[in-house]
Amino acid sequence: MENNTWLSRAECSALRGIAILAIMLHNFCHWLAIPAKENEYLYRVSNNEGLIQILTDPDALLPVHLFSYFGHYGVPVFLFLSGYGLVMKYDHVPDLPVFRFVRYHYLKLLTMLFAGFAAFTLVDVATPRPFHYTAGDIVAQLLMYINLLPWPSRSIWPGPYWFFGLMIQLYIVYRLMIYRRGPAVVVGLVIVCWLLQAVCGPEDEALRRLRYNCIGSMLPFCGGVLLGRSRNAAVVSSLCRWQWALLCAATVGVLLLMCFNFHTWLWAPLTAVAATVFFVKALPAGVLPPLLWVGGVSAAMFVTHPIARKIFIPVSIRGDVYAGLLLYVIGAVVLAWLFAKVIGKIPKPRL
Repeated sequence: MENNTWLSRAECSALRGIAILAIMLHNFCHWLAIPAKENEYLYRVSNNEGLIQILTDPDALLPVHLFSYFGHYGVPVFLFLSGYGLVMKYDHVPDLPVFRFVRYHYLKLLTMLFAGFAAFTLVDVATPRPFHYTAGDIVAQLLMYINLLPWPSRSIWPGPYWFFGLMIQLYIVYRLMIYRRGPAVVVGLVIVCWLLQAVCGPEDEALRRLRYNCIGSMLPFCGGVLLGRSRNAAVVSSLCRWQWALLCAATVGVLLLMCFNFHTWLWAPLTAVAATVFFVKALPAGVLPPLLWVGGVSAAMFVTHPIARKIFIPVSIRGDVYAGLLLYVIGAVVLAWLFAKVIGKIPKPRL
């Protein structure tokens, strides 16, 4: 255990690998004409009915259904790791100027966004059904305030790029409200943000707007902050792999139950994070290297997997579901490897 922390660097990298795989598979599978659609921004009972249908009467596409419904929970894992990482990196820095901090992280995000966005738009205009961008949408995406616009789901293309606007908000929240402040402030933020969502209707547009922005993501982000500040990690070394596996299985069961009630669904992201952490701790050391590699290129894979999706999803839509999915995974991995090399050549900003 590194400095008596809860998560080692290798475990964090493995978590990033699992998170990006879940996200990229979700972003492919939920485009297909299947009953199990996710409840990510809104809570729709009909989507839960689709989940029950595929669980009680499974077919050959069961994995596709499960990635479609649950894969978006890879996003809370990234948010949790972001909060955890910020604490480990900055909490003990005595002087952290606001403008320099936000500028540094904005430029880091922009490096990834710009490279991926440029490549995606080239592919998008060359393939069927290209998106019709407005100049305002492009500027808002690059300046990362597009999440704040009305109907962000109609403006952000490719869809996963909403995450960039979310992250710059969370960096600002961390520096202004969390940095070197006590746990009461962090818990208070979680409670306020939860209440703002809880008073919304399950399918209200207001709820969608909140969940496209930092209010809807404060729970897993602050969970990472609180865990990062905890140094009482002796329990980690006291549990063996099979005990972590049992914890993972029990937490997955709890997560499934939480999906069937609006108010417990609001807390489900933190449960999904816990299940993923337990899963990683239960893995044998020999299984970790592939996940560590994927975790190492997760940023590149995040910005490039929409390119592979636009190219290969017609194969699955025509009926060869698993053929298209396999081609998509291969294409996404190769693109991530190439883009990681390209992004690595770009000069890095300095804090």
